[in-house]
Amino acid sequence: MSPNTKNIVEIMQASESIAFDNTQYKKSSDVGSQTTELSAKLDTPISVEQKREQINEFKDLTMDEERALYGIHNATIIHCIFDGPRDGESVLKKSADIDVSDCDFRLRYPFWHVRNAQIENCRMTETCRAALWYSKQITIKESHMAGSKAVRECEDITIENCNIQSSEFGWLSHRMMIKNTELESEYPFFYSSDILLDNFVLNGKYSFQYVKNVEIRDSCLNTKDAFWHSKNVTVSDSTVKGEYLGWYSENLKLIRCKIIGTQPLCYAKGLILEDCEMIDCDLAFEYSDVHAVITGSITSVKNPCSGHISADSIGEVILDNNRPADASCVIEVRKELNKEEIQNSDTYNGDIFNNNDLTVQET
Repeated sequence: MSPNTKNIVEIMQASESIAFDNTQYKKSSDVGSQTTELSAKLDTPISVEQKREQINEFKDLTMDEERALYGIHNATIIHCIFDGPRDGESVLKKSADIDVSDCDFRLRYPFWHVRNAQIENCRMTETCRAALWYSKQITIKESHMAGSKAVRECEDITIENCNIQSSEFGWLSHRMMIKNTELESEYPFFYSSDILLDNFVLNGKYSFQYVKNVEIRDSCLNTKDAFWHSKNVTVSDSTVKGEYLGWYSENLKLIRCKIIGTQPLCYAKGLILEDCEMIDCDLAFEYSDVHAVITGSITSVKNPCSGHISADSIGEVILDNNRPADASCVIEVRKELNKEEIQNSDTYNGDIFNNNDLTVQET
């Protein structure tokens, strides 16, 4: 046995496997078989693609090459770091059926065109931009995502128990389920559909524009301009705080929610509020088709178009010359507001009680 071969055998005895430039060798039952297997394989090199098919575990590695694990299938990646001076991107592009755990991603575009991935207890830094694009059937748990544009044009995405800071998060994506997660994002969920959010905390702006078929439960949304041009959205048992909520929405439904902020729910169609609170909500429901049952008071209501609004009290009802000519909304005040208070309002136009199209009813 040559000295070089002897050294290789000693290394293989100490480890289950060892990777060479173009192949992977697994530990055999005895030294003789190791040398025989090694000699045979050295005579018949295999391709990089064949090597990737043979390896099913990558552990305790640091990689910075371009497309370092491109196209791998049926593999496990454990406790690896993707970072280094070569600054390579797209480490797992075109991979499928992979389990990734306890890894650090510091380079760009790691999960593009990926199919069926389980990602758990991983960290994606600010430099890990655009982490998941064009991918399907991805589950992310107990992870931190800090790069911008983290999810885009993806399908069948599940995210649980994660912390995310990512501008433009979740654009143009479909069938997303996010639970027990906190997101900070300036412009999240643009043009996405079929979303379920449960125990979700959002701190952002311009959220949920043009979304369709969304259900949000037990969540806290701190955002402005939320749900503009949205369709078929239901929010229940949640707090929604921000300016200009739900303008131009269609079939937006809020159930047992606390709504906080100026000029909410204007220009809406098919708007429903059930047992909601409205705090500091002035100029609400302008030009909206609305059916609302409000617990407590509304600061002011302006020119609603149609439907029925019921509240314990309304600080001000504004009906001016800009209201629709065919307005037919009924406003019902259950407790504090009375005829004298409305008639003394600066915006009272004299016909709020006797106009057949728009009336206030006292009960």
